[in-house]
Amino acid sequence: MLAILAGEGRLPVLLYQHMLERGQTPVVVELEGFPGQIKGITPIRFRVEHLGTLLADLERRGVTDLCLVGRVGRPKLDPNAVDKATEPFVPGITAAIQSGDDGALREVLFIIEEFGFELRAVHELMPELLPELGVPTKAQPSERDRDDVLRADEIITAIGSADIGQACVVAAGQALAIEAFGGTDWMLASIAGKRRPEGLEGGILYKAPKPGQDRRADLPVIGPATVAGVKAAKLSGIVIEEGGVIMLDQAATIAAADAAKIFIWVRDTP
Repeated sequence: MLAILAGEGRLPVLLYQHMLERGQTPVVVELEGFPGQIKGITPIRFRVEHLGTLLADLERRGVTDLCLVGRVGRPKLDPNAVDKATEPFVPGITAAIQSGDDGALREVLFIIEEFGFELRAVHELMPELLPELGVPTKAQPSERDRDDVLRADEIITAIGSADIGQACVVAAGQALAIEAFGGTDWMLASIAGKRRPEGLEGGILYKAPKPGQDRRADLPVIGPATVAGVKAAKLSGIVIEEGGVIMLDQAATIAAADAAKIFIWVRDTP
């Protein structure tokens, strides 16, 4: 049996519907403070201080596989609220929460595997979420765009190694913005409507997993809303790493890009 540890966004909804269509009804779990969007269900809600109790409960329910999907921020840990089943994991959880998103995620994945659950990636269960290699849009990247991709890849390697983000905006070899705590939509909104120096027109949004990232959870995502943000920021296109970025509503995303005369390039892993 599968349990979905559901965060915010549409991905948990899509996965839940996907499993129902295949005759399976997953258990849905949500972290308090980060409600999901799956309608018509009563999820199991838990606090991070009760993670050990939650996993023991899932085991009793017959859950064998877990999938972490959707956006979840780093919660605050209240030492006074930790229950007995979670006490052994407190040092690791505390250190992980302080170390950044990747550290917190790695610790949660480690704890889940320690309990004997199999971790399943959402794109393993729904491989159609990963777009095929190539440029599916009418617009195509220019030579300058291709040069900007090389610069963007260097930037993602640097900020990803520092556990900062999974996206950046580059124009004419210059970094216009990098993704941080606010996410991609916030980053794009921060440059929309801003006047740029001459020669920095156009540019690309580049998204890729962080170096060494565990790809069973927290892959970057694009969709129609990303296209809208790119259009508002007056960029020329979106470049994503093949096999490393999920595309929601692929047909709608490509259609929106065509309407906006924006290219989407699913690039081979460097």
